[in-house]
Amino acid sequence: MGKIYIEEHEGSERAAFLRGILTRSLQDAGLGFHDAYQISTEIRHKLSQSDSGDIILTTEELKNTIEQFLRDNNKSEIADNYLSSVNVPATIYVKADDGRVSNFSSLQLQHCLEAVGLNIEQASNITSKIYETLLHMEIKEIPSQHIIDTTNQILTKEMDSGIAFRYVCWTRFIRSNKPLILLIGGTAGCGKSTIATELAHRLEIVRIQSTDMLREVMRMMIPDRLMPVLHCSSFNAWKELPQSDNNTDEDLEDDLINGYRAQAELLAVAIEAAIQRALHERVSLIVEGVHVHPSLLDRIQEQHDAIIIPVMLAALKPDELRRRLKGRGQEAPERRSKRYLKHFEAIWKLQIGLLSDADQSPFFIIPNDDKEKAIKNIMQIILDQLIENCDDIKH
Repeated sequence: MGKIYIEEHEGSERAAFLRGILTRSLQDAGLGFHDAYQISTEIRHKLSQSDSGDIILTTEELKNTIEQFLRDNNKSEIADNYLSSVNVPATIYVKADDGRVSNFSSLQLQHCLEAVGLNIEQASNITSKIYETLLHMEIKEIPSQHIIDTTNQILTKEMDSGIAFRYVCWTRFIRSNKPLILLIGGTAGCGKSTIATELAHRLEIVRIQSTDMLREVMRMMIPDRLMPVLHCSSFNAWKELPQSDNNTDEDLEDDLINGYRAQAELLAVAIEAAIQRALHERVSLIVEGVHVHPSLLDRIQEQHDAIIIPVMLAALKPDELRRRLKGRGQEAPERRSKRYLKHFEAIWKLQIGLLSDADQSPFFIIPNDDKEKAIKNIMQIILDQLIENCDDIKH
């Protein structure tokens, strides 16, 4: 199901359709909360069914849709009241600290509230109340700090002071221009790319760097004969290292880890370059891949003023990891799930080595048996780190 966006006129800035705002408008038009909420839900469902992708409506088109729906359901008086209320201009301009002026974005505020721990429904309702509060002020241009203060007050009243404080710390971080560098490691099949994509959406981070992509670039530049360990998978790079005469399982496990580390060390230069570029440009970045190893922290420590969050994802049960590897073939055949399953024992041993290294480092180990729970845990880690640094972040 696609998302629904509203724009004042074609080509103008878009905002998300919020059921909470429509519910309040219908209450103002004379409906009780239950009926207003039910009608808002039915209208959203009707709009969502009209197209398989995202839906973009002008405010006039949305208003006409709502009016027609009310009249079709024998609520002409409510329709008249609704029209008289929505014909009031509702554009709010926000003035940033640097003097730039932009339209108030409900979608941006909702994403911000989701980032500090509110679920979608809570964020939508709070955003609606904030928007209505700003409208009732009847001020066309509002300083951005005023919106932050208003949001803080409503969060304190409607939720609790802890959530309000997290919001304040989050907005201070956003306004500080400090980059957030999120490192997501883990072996094949543990869900790195899925988690990275979802976090990028929630945190509004536009740059994601895959270490697999960096490895492909390096493979194009450096021939197999010059650096064969680079041209293997992380779990069988050990085969290109000088072999010992011992053949015990313990020796083979050590060889496997050493092969991975040799490949990760080669990739570390490229990963460090990507991070340094982000730090120089003051933009946030997510780096994800099997080559995200705790040793990376030694390369970037004390060279920055960014917030760095290192995470190692894990599938803690063999059956769970095997299921995930099998699912890769169903979701993306080119990812060759059969090949991964054939080398499952090596991948499992590699994960044991990665978790052991992570356990002796500042990395946070996050089980990923439940995607939403894993994302929630990582978001909480990020918020805890921001709260810890809140006093150091300039207003």
